[in-house]
Amino acid sequence: MRRLQQKRKVSLSRCCQLFGISRQAIYQSINRARKRSNEAALILSLVRSIRMEMPRLGTRKLYYLLREDFSRLNLKIGRDTFFRILRSENMLIRPRKSYTKTTNSKHWLKKHPNLLKQLEIKNAEQVFVSDITYIKTQERTCYLSLVTDAYSRKIMGYQVSEDLSAESVVKALKMATRKKKKQIQVIHHSDRGLQYCSDIYQKVLRSNNMIASMTDGYDCYQNALAERMNGILKQEFLIDKCKDLKQLRKMVEQSVIIYNNKRPHLSLNYKTPNFIHQKSSEASLTGSYN
Repeated sequence: MRRLQQKRKVSLSRCCQLFGISRQAIYQSINRARKRSNEAALILSLVRSIRMEMPRLGTRKLYYLLREDFSRLNLKIGRDTFFRILRSENMLIRPRKSYTKTTNSKHWLKKHPNLLKQLEIKNAEQVFVSDITYIKTQERTCYLSLVTDAYSRKIMGYQVSEDLSAESVVKALKMATRKKKKQIQVIHHSDRGLQYCSDIYQKVLRSNNMIASMTDGYDCYQNALAERMNGILKQEFLIDKCKDLKQLRKMVEQSVIIYNNKRPHLSLNYKTPNFIHQKSSEASLTGSYN
């Protein structure tokens, strides 16, 4: 039996003759495979370093952020190859779908017209959009209120609370007003929720030179940008369920900082919200924007 196994062994040289290739070609193929494996390991290491802060950042945004690292490390990798490497390691991000209603539009309070129809948003702090979403902790369901600048996509104000009261929601608006850089009139756009129509919320709008704008009827797509912001935070940052409200507030605070300053936006030509907001603010002083 041992002699039979020995007879079945074929030398490398014989294999090369049978398949019509050279030994050098085989060694080159092995070296290329080893090089690709080493490069893939290095790329995955770079990806993991970014996803430590942004665990569900999409592949296109990752590729954009890593371009300088690829150049510095002399890694010549296209986007398709980058996708393939992440797919082989099951590291592509799949969207999550969930929905819980947080808006009560069936009330007697005054609703305001939609001022965004036909409006072209050209500058930061021209339009703020607001919305509320739910986030579950191990103890209970909490609610996140956001106020976002429509032009720069920068989160200007936020509040995490245990209820949907107007007193809680208005805290996000007050934070946004404190962070404003321009002393100009702002359109505040929201759905027709009870909190936004309340007297306490409308008073803060008026005292800060803001005009109320609301969606028509129950058309959620008229506040799509605000709802998109909710989705980004929940799907890309607030992944793990927090123990309690205190821990959730800390996680939201850290997530907003990372989102505003580090996460590139496709709609902003891969720039960060804070970068675009700052450029727009500077342009308002000089009278130009490049």
